Amino acid sequence: METPLSPLEMMRRTRRLYGKHEAVVDGPVRLTYEQFFARCDRWSSVLAGRLGVGKGDRVATIAPNTHAHLEAFYAVPQLGAVLVPINYRLTADDFAYILGHSGAKVVCAHVDYLELVDSIRDRLPDVQAFVALEGEREGWLSYEALLAEVADEDVTFARPTLAETDLLTINYTSGTTARPKGVMITHRNAYMNAVGTMLHVPMAANTERYLWTLPMFHANGWTFVWIITAVGGTHVCLRKVEPAKIFAELRAEQVTLLCAAPTVLISIASAPDELRQGVRRGVRVVTAGAPPAAATIQRVEEDLGWDLTHVYGLTETAPLITVCELRPEHAGLGAGARAILKARQGVELLTSGELLVVDEAGHEVPHDGITQGEITVRGNVVMAGYYNDPEASARALRGGRFHSGDAAVVHPDGYVEIRDRLKDVIISGGENISSVEVEGMLLRHPSVQEVAVVGLPDEKWGEAPHAFVVLRAGALATADELRQFTREHLAHFKCPRGFHFVTELPKTATGKIQKYVLRGRRAGIAAQ
Repeated sequence: METPLSPLEMMRRTRRLYGKHEAVVDGPVRLTYEQFFARCDRWSSVLAGRLGVGKGDRVATIAPNTHAHLEAFYAVPQLGAVLVPINYRLTADDFAYILGHSGAKVVCAHVDYLELVDSIRDRLPDVQAFVALEGEREGWLSYEALLAEVADEDVTFARPTLAETDLLTINYTSGTTARPKGVMITHRNAYMNAVGTMLHVPMAANTERYLWTLPMFHANGWTFVWIITAVGGTHVCLRKVEPAKIFAELRAEQVTLLCAAPTVLISIASAPDELRQGVRRGVRVVTAGAPPAAATIQRVEEDLGWDLTHVYGLTETAPLITVCELRPEHAGLGAGARAILKARQGVELLTSGELLVVDEAGHEVPHDGITQGEITVRGNVVMAGYYNDPEASARALRGGRFHSGDAAVVHPDGYVEIRDRLKDVIISGGENISSVEVEGMLLRHPSVQEVAVVGLPDEKWGEAPHAFVVLRAGALATADELRQFTREHLAHFKCPRGFHFVTELPKTATGKIQKYVLRGRRAGIAAQ
């Protein structure tokens, strides 16, 4: 009598209950749930019949927020196959590594990325089919043409028996090490995250209109790819995240809910008054990806009249593990005090499992708001491990808990607040950037002798990478030269915003660079 916990249950239920309701808006494209699921079924039929995709096979996507991309989150899993949604902001080299490492059998790409993928085809011998989700290009199958070949009555594919521990997606991190790691998310992981999110961010059945400002590739859009469907809401696709486009969609589609990293919130809050005209108050916003500043929260709530919920998590935890929920005793707080409270990471989601902030010995730190430890978690949303990387999996899941690498304190009321990161990961605009990767690239420049990259506060991005550079004796290089060099070899969001030339880097007695010293110099630094 047991039914495996899977987001596909949300598809099944909504298909029965909300078939006539508007499911997706993507520019001129409007689909009811009947039409949307029919397209998903036809794509499953094509994948299984024409392209030979079966249980366990990997299907990769490289696309912005489009209805075709959303369809993959249903069509691929119902075959028992594994979806690999890739960050479209990465470089061709990143694409080659991820597609090769994941063993992708089929690659589906938006028209904007067809040429980039073509440039690495000789490095993808295991890919058996390339599908253009939009547009046409020689050597690519057309997504829409493939769907048109299958009439609804001719849809045939086997729905395999699924276990809730089967892989649903492999989501690649964008930089806790020099190479991305493939986070294995199971059907159970995603289902529990979705249910937990719906418990803590209540949504009305059949009325929500959700704006896709958050990339679908980012931890499966925090599982909102399935959450909005579960409540019979409408997915309003946004292909480019710009304030003018955001406000236009907010007005035109009467949006009720959106998710956004703090950098997007800053751009929204800083938009000119003329863009805000006609936008409804009371829009609910869920933010995560980097700790939002209290000032940003206050501006969003006071200036726009929106209601913000701050959540925290990682790709490895499917992704959400805390929510900064307000309690009755918080109701009397002033706007500033409430914003400070909302900037904390908060308390466990009911379904995420046990979160503990522990010291180096593994003991829980006192709830004094002062003593720092590492955020660890065990429970329903923790990944199955890193794909084809047992050593990294063992390190991250040691002692039966996932170790986040985030340093935090716990306040007397039980609310967690991140203070720093144990790893030197830079979170810029919600994207993880590996300082090791950026340093490795800069060291390839002939004029660079030593370099350390750290995250420094940035008004727009929350924080941004800055490089402290020691040049070789007699060598010359300018900030513009190094900036151009990194832009030629790395995804642009990974490139340092500032370059600071120093004669030496602060180091320990054993020669390890003291990055905390560099971060402490931020008060006197102006981006060059």
